[in-house]
Amino acid sequence: MTAALVGRRITVVLGIAIVLVLVVGAIRLAAAWAADAAPLTIAPASATQLAADLAAERARADAVTRQLEELDARSQDLAAALGQARDRVAADAANAAKLKDRLATAKSRLATLEAQLARARVARGSTALARNTGAAATHSSGGERDAEAEHGD
Repeated sequence: MTAALVGRRITVVLGIAIVLVLVVGAIRLAAAWAADAAPLTIAPASATQLAADLAAERARADAVTRQLEELDARSQDLAAALGQARDRVAADAANAAKLKDRLATAKSRLATLEAQLARARVARGSTALARNTGAAATHSSGGERDAEAEHGD
């Protein structure tokens, strides 16, 4: 190795060391400027405060969880009640259909009975008319038949 080569290597090593010292100095200077430009006006929260906040959030999370469980139970109860109501509506609809059929049958029977009653009234009216005309003819002859026609015997 020649002296020139050793001298060159020492110069390179010294140059690298100087550059490293300058880089470290620049970083420290930049950090100092940043710290001066942005001072902390509000102190950071202490560990005890953070622990208390965490405990409060956990308690709130537990309360919300309990509320969700209660809501879930209520929704299941409502779903069961809705199912029962649907079943009841279906049963009522079936019962209404049966009652509608019974009503139609009863109306038909009523119409038949009214028709029979009307025929009976017509027949009775013609019989009563015949009695009245016969009674008027016998009225001049005797009072017994007239009395019978009035009483309907």
